[in-house]
Amino acid sequence: MGKSNRKSEGQYLPLPYSQLRSPAWRSLSGAAVRVWLELHTRFNGANNGAVRLSYAEAADALGIGKATAQRAFQNLQDKGFLVLEKEGNWYHRQAHEWRLTTKPTNGPKGRASPTNEWRQWKPEKSECGSGAEPSANRVVPFQNPKRAIGSNPKPVKPKVHSGNGSSSEH
Repeated sequence: MGKSNRKSEGQYLPLPYSQLRSPAWRSLSGAAVRVWLELHTRFNGANNGAVRLSYAEAADALGIGKATAQRAFQNLQDKGFLVLEKEGNWYHRQAHEWRLTTKPTNGPKGRASPTNEWRQWKPEKSECGSGAEPSANRVVPFQNPKRAIGSNPKPVKPKVHSGNGSSSEH
């Protein structure tokens, strides 16, 4: 696509493979990815560190619950994609101000490079299979073992009385 066609389509958001393949990106929730994309629609190239989006606005814009939006913001912060620069004020109707770590910021000393904290994020080590639990070393058989105790697994058959030819169960 030529440059002339790109300009008519408006802004776009590059998603580098290094980011898409990172453990941090792959561990984000679906809601977090959507919030991240919504934040980028509010980034104008010069407002990083002051990108405004409240939990309620995100929930409304994306059709998700406020609690889900709040968890998505937290997920993005925990993984290093987002930094809360200025807390909003519900009473004064001011949204939080965010910094996208994938974008440069303009400051008093000029333009600063993206910080990309997501590159340092590592998943926590899981205790699964570590032997921490006694059941971790147990092997589960594919078939149920035969019971040595308990009732007979064979079905109960009705007894037939020879007197009137009818059967009854006991």
